[in-house]
Amino acid sequence: MTAPSPVELDQPESDEFTDLDTPWVTLVWNDPVNLMSYVSYVFRTYFGHSREKADKLMLQVHQEGRAVVSTGGREEMERDVEAMHGYGLWATCQKADA
Repeated sequence: MTAPSPVELDQPESDEFTDLDTPWVTLVWNDPVNLMSYVSYVFRTYFGHSREKADKLMLQVHQEGRAVVSTGGREEMERDVEAMHGYGLWATCQKADA
């Protein structure tokens, strides 16, 4: 039996491609509802951040309106966003800036 010959594939017609190595980030946004101490508690509890790092991120959310709280693959960041929603925080994910 002979091996099948290789098949040539056409190049995609779109300029769009997915870079699987591009990291994604989870952003937590400032809101008028949650106490700063609660936001810091969530960052320590869910992400395992130290008190110092959690407080720094919480202050960034409060003063700048948002903070990147985690970085990784898209699915992982989507899970983090869902978790933040479960804690009552406003969060989104997006591709990390290159």
